[in-house]
Amino acid sequence: MEHANTNPSLASVLAESMQAGRYLALSSTKQREQAICSVATAVRAAFHDILEANTLDLEASRQLDISDLLLEWLKLTPERLQKYIDLLYRLGELAAISGNTDVCTAVGDRHCYSQVKPLGTVAFVYESLPELGAIAAGMSLKTGNSLILRGGNEAYHTNLALSLAIRSGLEQADFPPNAVQLVDSSPGLLYELLTHNQQVNLAIAYGRPSLIHQVTQQATVSILPAAIGNCYLYWGANGSLEVVRHAICDSHVGEPDAVNAIEKVLIHIDRSATSLTTLWTSLKEKGFQLHGDRELVANYGEYLQLAADGKWYQPSLRKIIAFKSVKNVDEAIAKIDRYSSGHTDCIVTDSYLETQQFVAGINSACVYINASPRFYRYQRGSDRIWLGMSNYHGSQRGAIGLTALIATQQVTMG
Repeated sequence: MEHANTNPSLASVLAESMQAGRYLALSSTKQREQAICSVATAVRAAFHDILEANTLDLEASRQLDISDLLLEWLKLTPERLQKYIDLLYRLGELAAISGNTDVCTAVGDRHCYSQVKPLGTVAFVYESLPELGAIAAGMSLKTGNSLILRGGNEAYHTNLALSLAIRSGLEQADFPPNAVQLVDSSPGLLYELLTHNQQVNLAIAYGRPSLIHQVTQQATVSILPAAIGNCYLYWGANGSLEVVRHAICDSHVGEPDAVNAIEKVLIHIDRSATSLTTLWTSLKEKGFQLHGDRELVANYGEYLQLAADGKWYQPSLRKIIAFKSVKNVDEAIAKIDRYSSGHTDCIVTDSYLETQQFVAGINSACVYINASPRFYRYQRGSDRIWLGMSNYHGSQRGAIGLTALIATQQVTMG
C-alpha cells in the first residue's frame, strides 16, 4: 500500500532508513561488530543522562495514572541498564549469521546455492521497556538491517536519550546514524508505518495484548508479534509438587517482564487434597493471588477466589494464578489449545506416555517438560540472545532471535 499523503517526516525516515539499510547490507561482519560495540560504549557514556531521562518519564507517568505494570516495565535501574549494555557487547561478540546456507549444487547446466541476506528495514513497535530498543538496534545491526523504533509516550525521554546515544555510537563507528531512527508515538504515524509495504520489510510488536491487537489489525507489512503471559501448566496425576511450585514461581521472575509466566494451572482430578493445599499455601506466602473454577472453589473456597469465565483467555501479567481441574491429559491439551496464548506451555508428570501425548497435541511454539519456562533474553553460557517470544503461526514462531531478521536468497548461475 502506498500513501500519496504520507507524513513528510515519516517519508524522510523511510527513505533514510532504506539508504542506510543498503550500506549495512554491504558492510562486513567486522564492521558490524565494531558498530555494535561502539553503540554499547556510547550508551555506557550516556549512562547518567539515560537514567535522568527515565526519572522524568516515571514522574510524568505517575501523574498521568499509568498502570503499575507499565511503570514497572518503564523503570530503569542502574543495574538493569548495565545489564543491557553488557548484552549489547555480547551481541557484538556473537558469531555472525552470514554467507552461504547451502553448498553449490548442479541442476542440469546450472549451479544453485542459497545465501542469507538482511531483510532491509525492520520496525520495532513497543511500549515502556526502553532498553529493548537498544537490544533491537544491536540485533538489527548484527544482521545488516536498518531499524525504525516506535516506542510509547510513557517512555519518550528515555527512548530519546537512548536513540541519541545509539546514533552517536554509529557515527563514531563511521556507520550511517540513520541506520537506527526513533519516530513519534502518534496513532496516525503508527498506522502509516505499518502499511508501507515497499519500505518496511518486517514489524515486530512487543507489549500488552492491546498493543499487539492494534498492530496485527492495522498492519499490511509482515509482522512478528511477541506474546506475553497466559501460559498454561498441566499437572499430571504423578507429577512432582516441588517441580510445579518451582516452575510457577521461577517463571514469574521477570527482566522485568515475565514473558513466559505461568498464569493458569490445569490439575488432574486424581491429585490429592493435601498436595493442592500445600501448593496453594506456599504460593500465597510468596504473594500470589489464587483463583479457581467453580468446582475447585466449591471444595477449596478458603484458598481460591472464583475465576471469571473470560479469565482463561486473558493474561493477567501479574502474580495471579487460576486453577482448573481436568480428567486427563487429552482434556488438558484441548483446553490449552483453546485458551492459552500459544507461545509457551508446560507439563509436569512422571508419565512418559502423558509427555508424548502432550508434546504431540499442544499447538504452541514452546513446550516445557518438568522444567520452568522462565524466559531469558540471554542465558549465561548460551550463544543466543532473544528479543521476545512469538506465538505467530509461521516459520519464525517461538523465540525471536537473530534468525528472525534474515531472509534466504537462492542464486542460480548458468
